[in-house]
Amino acid sequence: MKRILLLYRNAFGGLSKPAWMMSLVMLINRSGSMVTPFLSLYVTDMLGYSLQEAGIILSIYGMGSVCGSFLGGWLTDRIGHFRVQFVALTLGGLLYFVLLNLRQFEYLAVGVFILSLVNDTLRPANSASIAYYARPENMTRAFSLNRMAINLGFSVGPAIGGFLAALSYHWLFIADGVTCIAAGIFFFLYFRNQQGHRPKRPNKEDQATAPAARSPYKDSYFILFAILCSCFATIFFQLFSTLPLYYRQVYVLSEINIGALMALNGLIVFFLEMIIVYLLGEKAKKSVLIAAGVLLLGASFALLNLVQHLSVLYISMLLLSIAEILAMPFMATISVERSEVSTRGAYMGLYTISYAAAHVIAPFLGTTVIAAYGFPTLWWATGVLAVLTALGLYCVVGKIEHDRLKQQPVLAAGGSMLAG
Repeated sequence: MKRILLLYRNAFGGLSKPAWMMSLVMLINRSGSMVTPFLSLYVTDMLGYSLQEAGIILSIYGMGSVCGSFLGGWLTDRIGHFRVQFVALTLGGLLYFVLLNLRQFEYLAVGVFILSLVNDTLRPANSASIAYYARPENMTRAFSLNRMAINLGFSVGPAIGGFLAALSYHWLFIADGVTCIAAGIFFFLYFRNQQGHRPKRPNKEDQATAPAARSPYKDSYFILFAILCSCFATIFFQLFSTLPLYYRQVYVLSEINIGALMALNGLIVFFLEMIIVYLLGEKAKKSVLIAAGVLLLGASFALLNLVQHLSVLYISMLLLSIAEILAMPFMATISVERSEVSTRGAYMGLYTISYAAAHVIAPFLGTTVIAAYGFPTLWWATGVLAVLTALGLYCVVGKIEHDRLKQQPVLAAGGSMLAG
């Protein structure tokens, strides 16, 4: 027991106070994550729309996410991560109260798009903020700490959301809105006097001598990396779009039990991610860890076809959660390390867009396959896609890491010459 406690202390040690406070903001925010996990059930059960129409609504949510991710990255590089995060949290919270009153399909679609657009401007700004406050040697652990807070909140949100949905789906929107606004207020009170409200601008002498910063949209390897991340996210986001439908239609689970299963994902990530990242982060190549995570994700869905028993749902969720731990924090670190300070918002924006695009593809593709061929076909398809994506990420991440290691001696030599 003493060794376990020491391991946790080492895993969490050395992280800056702003990194902890940023994670606390995300914990408050994500503790109200109740609408997204139950959105497909809300559209079908509460509003009475078809499975295909629910898929369209979820895809529109993803379109807003794509636009919000691009806008968030663009704004972060221009007005700073502080302003973007504060507006996204407070305005996004208010929009949940608006969405609560939208029932007609067209109005609901527009409301979902705007809500998603505002919410997802937060993501690249938040990632840039973590990179800003983290020490270079602790970058991956800082991202893991933030994700740990998000997942702890996500374990609380759906669990409470299941109880609230059993009473009335309206409470989901109210709780999500209140926690977003509370997170925005806490964020403003702590970070208003911190540095980094505006991005650093080089002076004219530096601009004249420094090479032009590389744009992520002209970085072919990073574009390929983003596409493969989107494939990974398309598989992973079945967790939010089609898995709740699978639990309801195949296993006839109640909202409370569905919420408990979704919460299990957050709890597993909360307890294990920092330890696994601490133990493996410096000992294994990122290309190996990410590829292993993607393969494990595919296995978690394929397993649903192999055994039909309630216990398999929990085993599948365990595999999915470990897959998330192995892949996501290192994907974020790759994106930060590939960028420069002046382009960090753009790089994190493109990385976030890769996930946002999956928000469009995953529900539409998943519900379409289910409607035409059934759940088993979807789970086999995700397994095959996972194998192809793992191979691609292993090669691309290996190349990106190789390029970074080649540049380090050059940068070090350049620093020595300047010092001399």
